[in-house]
Order: sequence, then structure tokens, then C-alpha cells
Amino acid sequence: MELYYKNRHIERWVGGFNFVAAAAVIAIFVMLYGFDRVVLPLVVLHAAEVVLCFYFFAEKIIRFFNAESKRRFLRFNWFEIPLLLVLLLIAGGADRWFPLLDRDMVLLPAVSVYLVLQVLSKVCLGMVRFASTGKNPTMGLIILFIILICAGAGLLMLPKAHNLETMSITDAFFTATSATCVTGLIVADTGRDFTLMGQTIILILIQLGGLGIVVFGAVLALLLGQALSVKESLAMQDLLNARTLRSISMMIGFIFLGTIVIEAIGAVSLMPMWDNVPSAMPHPDMKWFYSVFHSISAFCNAGFSLFNTSLIDYNTSFGVYTVIAPLVILGGLGFGVLYNLTHVGADAVKRFFRRRFDPASALTIGPPQRIRLQTKIVLTTSLILIAAGTILLMLFESYSPEAEHDSGFKTALFQSITARTAGFNTVNVAVLSEASKMILMVLMFIGGSPGSTAGGIKTVTLAVVIMVIYATLRKRREVELFKRSVRLAVVGRAITVMLLFAGLLILMTMLLVLTESDRGWSLLDLAFEATSALGTVGLSTGVTPTLTTAGKWIIIATMLIGRLGPLTLLVGLTFNLKPASYDYPSEPLMVG
Repeated sequence: MELYYKNRHIERWVGGFNFVAAAAVIAIFVMLYGFDRVVLPLVVLHAAEVVLCFYFFAEKIIRFFNAESKRRFLRFNWFEIPLLLVLLLIAGGADRWFPLLDRDMVLLPAVSVYLVLQVLSKVCLGMVRFASTGKNPTMGLIILFIILICAGAGLLMLPKAHNLETMSITDAFFTATSATCVTGLIVADTGRDFTLMGQTIILILIQLGGLGIVVFGAVLALLLGQALSVKESLAMQDLLNARTLRSISMMIGFIFLGTIVIEAIGAVSLMPMWDNVPSAMPHPDMKWFYSVFHSISAFCNAGFSLFNTSLIDYNTSFGVYTVIAPLVILGGLGFGVLYNLTHVGADAVKRFFRRRFDPASALTIGPPQRIRLQTKIVLTTSLILIAAGTILLMLFESYSPEAEHDSGFKTALFQSITARTAGFNTVNVAVLSEASKMILMVLMFIGGSPGSTAGGIKTVTLAVVIMVIYATLRKRREVELFKRSVRLAVVGRAITVMLLFAGLLILMTMLLVLTESDRGWSLLDLAFEATSALGTVGLSTGVTPTLTTAGKWIIIATMLIGRLGPLTLLVGLTFNLKPASYDYPSEPLMVG
């Protein structure tokens, strides 16, 4: 349901002023918290905050009287009323309720929170509107990712965000791209070279990039009471692969709740693990932040770690295999699969209790929820890849003459899981045998599942391509999976994705060979680096810190292409091309 205004001209002016006001709020916060020295007098900055607070209050009054339906306006902006009431109560009763504190110490934080929520709601809804407007929504999504990377790089360059003398533009963009594209390749040590502020910025970029910036914007916009128009709902339906418009809000709610619950459980479960290696953590009182950081990084399949050796120091810790690994798997399955499994599980529980306690009503429930074809393919392929990767890594490392590390089941299993998605490592990748590196490259090339936080060609693409070969050998007219036929368009898309990934991998490897020829790296190491970047994994044999400036920008481009997907980029560039309205006559060809 959309909100309409009487005077569209006034609404356009208000929208323009909102953009300027939001930019001013961001600039004020950057000047307040991003520099070691005061850029402008604090009195001026705090006065500007109060003025902007009054502007947002006046903006709501103008839009209220301009709205065609006052009731609908209040309904869509429900969070404004309690927020304003709290702000007014704090402003009026600060002296009475907080007599021991300075009035400004109470009022200014309240004003800051109000401004943050105002800007957050406008930015989130703006992202969804931007992605749903125009003739090419795919290009809108690409532009939003680039804007987020640029904003993240700018924030990481602030003096209070890092511990270095200077943060170069290239390193800032590399780190921001790696975080936004949930890759995990680093040119600056996350735990040592960045302050708590910088690490928090990286964590926010990971969360935004992992869930998808537009989806995250829609989640927060709906939570803050902002309404989605029909066009915006259709855009979200396409992004979430929802079957009906009615299921969009349920899917968005599931994404938000599921993310919060899974990451919170992961963070709490990781807390005891840091006691196993006390010397690895520089600040024992930061255990909670380390837990939250690694939980989000694992679930979003980012592979960022606050330890300079990733999780090698914790390779014997039980939490790595019982917490980190499951978080990586859940993040790599995709929200569509998790949503389907949750529905099937909830339906099964409901039917069980109905049959147990109310047998008469059990006959009127309707057909049971079924596991979709997508879910079956994802679960089966993921299980096969994890098992095959584990067995092959154990085999190659056991018979490798230069192996001087643990090649047991736990290590092989963990690397098999993280190689397709996350990029954490419990063993030094550089000392692995060449055969093991090739196996890791194959797993990185395949990646996670569609709709997940992982990269690669995706598990469903691999399954479809394999079944194309199987159907050809068995002389079947259609590609079949789990007794279901796969549409020809899906088959064509799967083959296109695989070929584009393979072509890009070869191209990026060749470019790295040209730029890094003087660094002494082998072709396998450079191909490994390119595969890790394109698959948004984050594993490295040690190439990343030694990259030239040109090599870093090649990896930056590779990570962005890998996160968005080469097919998405191709669709964005060819969106306006019209399909031909004719077909040429066919003629037999000999292939193979």
C-alpha cells in the first residue's frame, strides 16, 4: 500500500532537502568521531545537530498535512511518535531525572540517536527505491554496491579507523571491497592495523554485503515503519525469489530474525573458545567483540578474522568445528533453503501435535509442506562436496612428502567446508601440497548455493551442468533432477555462468601473471589467488600482502565481479537489448 500526497511539488522539494539533511548528518558524525583533532568547534557541530533535529521534526509536520490520508501517514511512520516523545521527555526532564550529569551529556546523545534513526530509515528506503526504479534494476544493484564500497573506503581512511601512519586509497578500497563482497582477502591486518572503530566499520560492511544491501535496506525500512510501494515490492520479490507478493514480508522477517538468532547463538557459543589460547587475544575484556565479529564473519561467509593467522592457533579447539563450521554451512545454504526447511519442519511439528491431541482437526489441515527441488539439490550437492573434499584433502596430504602439519579428519573437514565459502583456515595454505591446492581451487570455483552469502558458480549450477552431461550420455531429451525436468532456460543459464566464470578466471590469472611477474610467485599461486577472489572465499598462499598496486586493483575488480556474479553484470550491460523476433533454419552439426 503506497502513501500519496496532495502536492507532489512540495513532496519533491522535501525529498531533496531530506537528501541534503542526511548528507549533513553523516558529515557531522564523521567530523565528530573520525578525526584525532577537532575539525570544527564542538559548539558549532552540536548546534548543527539540534538544527537538523528541528528540520526532521518540521519535515514530518509538512508531510503529515500534505498526505492524502492522515491515518495512513501515521501508520507508516508509527515509530516517529514514540521516538519524538522520548526525545521531548529527555529534553524537558534532563535536569530533574539526571541531576548529577550535565544537561548536554544527556540531551546530545538523545539527539544523535534520533538523527541516526532518521538517516537510517531514509537511506534504507532510498536503497530499495533506487533498486526498483529505472529501466535497469540490475545496474541499480551494481551501483549501490559500488557506492557502499566507496563509502566504506572513505570511512576506513579516517585517522581514528586505523593504527597506521597513513591508509592508502588502494588499501582502503581493497579492504572495503573484500568486506562488502564477503571475501576475506586482506592487505592490512584486521586485528592489528585497524582500531575498534575500523573493525566495526568492516563488520558493518560484511553484514551489509553478506545479506545484500537492498535486502538489508528493506529489512530496516520495514522495521522502522516505512512502506514499500507495489514497484518496490516487485523488486524485492525478484531479489528474494519469492513466489507471491504476500510472502515478501514473511521472507524479509525470516531473514532478519534468522540472521539475528543464528549470529547471536554463534557469538554466545564462541565465548568460551578464546580461553583455550589466552595469549592470542591482546585484550581479554574484548572477548564479546571477538565472538560477535567471528560469528558474523562466519555466517556471512566473509572469512575475516581478528587474528593474523586466522584460526590456526585454535585448530585444536572444539568451537572451531562445532560453531564456526556450522555457521559457515548455514550461511552458504541460502535463505531460500533455510526458509523452506523451517516451513517444512514447523509444518511437521504442527501435524504431529494435531494428530496427537486433536485427531479430528488433523484431517482438515491440508497437504503437507514439501521440500522444494532447489532445497534437495542444494543439500545433496553440498553434502557430496564436503565429503569429497574432506576425503581428497586427507588422501593428498597423507601421501605428500613435504607435509609437516596436521592432515587429520577435523582439519580436512574444516578446510573442505570453508574453501567453498568462508576462507577461514586452521592450517597454513602455503605449505599444502599442489594437489591439495588444486582441490581447494575446485571447491572455491564451485562456491556456495544460490541466494546465499557465498560466491562461486553455485551448487545448483554444478548439479545442472553435470545432469546435462548425464542426460546427453543417456540420450534423454530433457535434463532431470529428482524426477523433475529442468527448463531449457535454466540449463542455458547454468552453462553460461560456468563458462563466464572459467573465462574470467583465466583472464584474471593472466593479468596477475603480467603484474606480479617480478614477485617470484608460481602460476598455481596466482591462479589460486584469482580463484579465491572470484569465488569470494579469502584463502591465500601468501600472495595478497605482496601484490603490486595494479595487482590489488585487479583483485578488487575480481572480488566485485565474483560477489555480483558475471551473469548479473552481463544482464545489467545487455538489459535493454531486445530479443530477436525470428529464428534461422537449423542444420545438423558435428561436435566432440
